[in-house]
Amino acid sequence: MDIVQTFDIEAPAATVWAVISDVERWPTWTDSIDDVRITADALALDSTATVKQPGMPKLTWTVTAWEPGRSFTWETRGVGIRTVGVHTVEPTGDGTSRATLAIHETGPLDGVMRMLFGGRFRRFVEMEAAGLTRRSEELAGAAG
Repeated sequence: MDIVQTFDIEAPAATVWAVISDVERWPTWTDSIDDVRITADALALDSTATVKQPGMPKLTWTVTAWEPGRSFTWETRGVGIRTVGVHTVEPTGDGTSRATLAIHETGPLDGVMRMLFGGRFRRFVEMEAAGLTRRSEELAGAAG
């Protein structure tokens, strides 16, 4: 299963990055996340976080790629499934940004997961995109 959403935000990339990389605050701007707890001092390469989403079990995600100010990738594994989440921010000029949120699942149970949870995962990504846009634009407006 691959879900990818790319969208423009009327806020500088630094502002969008500050919002998206502060994962413990995600529940304040998206209803797709109930709770996030980083198990280290800060999110960084090889750090982990526990994430609780509505109707889903609590999962531990490990950061597998970290490019400060630009992107991070984290992954979680379960029996028969590997899920990778990608979060990217890039400047587009004139103080605006483009963000990409993606979920990629692989493994023998991918088809089952797609049938059972594909619609929910799509809605979660849409909620996160809308919340990230709203919160980033609010902060950009307050700073401008």
